[in-house]
Amino acid sequence: MRMLVSKPSSKYEITIIEPQPIATVMEWTRSGEDLFVRIDSGDEIHASLQRLADEVGFDAAAITSGIGRTRDTLYGYMNEDGVYIRRQLNSPSELVSLSGNISRTQDGKAFTHIHCCWSDDDNNVHAGHMFQSVVHVVAEIHIRILTHAIMTRCPLPDVELLGLQFS
Repeated sequence: MRMLVSKPSSKYEITIIEPQPIATVMEWTRSGEDLFVRIDSGDEIHASLQRLADEVGFDAAAITSGIGRTRDTLYGYMNEDGVYIRRQLNSPSELVSLSGNISRTQDGKAFTHIHCCWSDDDNNVHAGHMFQSVVHVVAEIHIRILTHAIMTRCPLPDVELLGLQFS
């Protein structure tokens, strides 16, 4: 929020100017079964790729690579009890590696499973399962559509994970 102060006559007048939402556009190009995607600043990676799966209309894909700069990241690992331990990386960081897959849940919703490696501004590496990551500058991601694959995410017993079923 920004405040604009003006001085008409001898009294101060304060006008509050609300920030306007930034219109972001995810763009992609396709060559056969390969998609190359650019996600812009402010967009969350999981939501963008799930939206892409719905827009293009595929049910299974491999996310083969991704790079960029992100912020507001939540990542982690699964402990020996099958529970995810989550960590935050809020400051902008280089996304140096991203891979995973896209499938559908039992109710047909697009589901992304992504692992990443980030480097903070001190070159410390942070890596693991990505729960959330907002693009800070840009993210560029390669996806290979698996046209004939059947991949469905189903709950697994005793762990905090939806596993893949191939039928």
